[in-house]
Amino acid sequence: MNKWNKREAELVATDPDRVPPLAALPNPQNAVLGSLQGAEFERVAAEAARTVPPREHGGNCDIKNLSRGSRIYFPVYVEGAKLSMGDIHFSQGDGEISFCGAIEMSGYIDLHVDIIKGGMDKYAMVNPIFKPGPVEPRYSEYLVFEGISVDEFTGQQYYMDAHVAYRRACLNAIEYLKKFGFTGEQAYLLLSCAPVEGRISGIVDIPNACCTIALPTEIFQMDILPS
Repeated sequence: MNKWNKREAELVATDPDRVPPLAALPNPQNAVLGSLQGAEFERVAAEAARTVPPREHGGNCDIKNLSRGSRIYFPVYVEGAKLSMGDIHFSQGDGEISFCGAIEMSGYIDLHVDIIKGGMDKYAMVNPIFKPGPVEPRYSEYLVFEGISVDEFTGQQYYMDAHVAYRRACLNAIEYLKKFGFTGEQAYLLLSCAPVEGRISGIVDIPNACCTIALPTEIFQMDILPS
């Protein structure tokens, strides 16, 4: 936790007034800390890392293929580490691009836990490893949109920036779907909650990373192919 807070604070310090901020640093406001109260609550809330981003221990692992029958291998960094889960999604696209754009749902998790002693060294683990189960969205036909590392407003060229490239792929798909009667907002939410496939299709050819978003055509009741 100290490593996370240090490196994220150093990142925020490079542009402290940025909107949105570069990271969500520890913040007592709206902290949920179980039964802690009083001075102990204040102490923990002032140093505890927010659980929104993925980190070495797991964090927010919004992977659409994790469903019934999945296995997850978490590294354990501290003695007495706890395990908690939540934020169940009915459906989601790769990247959950609108932040809370997945179809959230109530539900329960039937969970079994084993410990692999020395597993982190044995398997060179730094971050979690995932084995999706057999229950996942499967489609056979896609329309794929490409994006590159060029800012959509200024035309600025970035160097191998996959975030910019994926954003451009999503924006290209949104503009395309608007030609078929969707509003921009509808298309945006569709890409976030439908089981689209997000891919880094090229990460070696300077200066552009190439990211793609594959839209399953079978989810539509009309033909969306160019003709």
